[in-house]
Amino acid sequence: MCFSTRARYSSSVGRRGFLERMALSVGLVATWPPVLSEGSSGGGVQGQVYSPDAKVVVFQGDSVTDAGRNRDRVDPNHPTGLGSGYAGMATGELLGSGPGSPWHCYNRGVSGDKVFQLAARWQQDCLDLRPDVLSILIGVNDFWHTLSSGYDGTVEIYERDYRALLNRTRATLPDVTFIIGEPFAVTGGTALADAWYPAYADYQAAARQVADDYGAVWIPYQSIFDEALEKAPVEHWCPDGVHPAPAGNYLMAQAWLDAFRTVVSA
Repeated sequence: MCFSTRARYSSSVGRRGFLERMALSVGLVATWPPVLSEGSSGGGVQGQVYSPDAKVVVFQGDSVTDAGRNRDRVDPNHPTGLGSGYAGMATGELLGSGPGSPWHCYNRGVSGDKVFQLAARWQQDCLDLRPDVLSILIGVNDFWHTLSSGYDGTVEIYERDYRALLNRTRATLPDVTFIIGEPFAVTGGTALADAWYPAYADYQAAARQVADDYGAVWIPYQSIFDEALEKAPVEHWCPDGVHPAPAGNYLMAQAWLDAFRTVVSA
């Protein structure tokens, strides 16, 4: 399997194409039924798949990625360890579209994090997992906390820290493929105020520039939610404008899967 670091997200390819390409690109492991991974314990939700030949996906970010995950479940593909948001939904479809598909998926998002806080836990929560695909969605708190929490960061600090994080990752994992999600704010959400505009757009532009410079697959979450507002109000997708409802997480998961498809099919 070849991972392309110059791939780009294309919204024109649908879910059917994703499923067909996954069947060809990923295939099935040689044995079935799956083996429960080490660390599974009685009394909890089980069923994660273990494969010694698995590729690794790591989801990183803040509360949007965290989505209430059980941080005691550090093993891959565990339902409560993946959380209730887009990371868990995307993993479910990825694995369910080809039972036994050799992917180990980890969610290491932490609510409230900014880029420098990702860096503080990067060795354990990213590099030690040795991802083949690293998905990052970060930036809303780097801006929001300047308004609400006394954080004195700037967009220049955000971009500098982001680049340093990716440089550190590439130095250890030169073949890693990055998927970078656009930090978003859904218009009309209760947590948003006039102070968000137009300043927040600078953080979105910085994230896009980082994605371009590092050959990342880019997911344009802002435009995805903007288009969704033409079909239903903000309350349906993301009531506070920052933390998606189930419908919003579904949109994010589908966009993530489309982005991931460009990686595995390249």
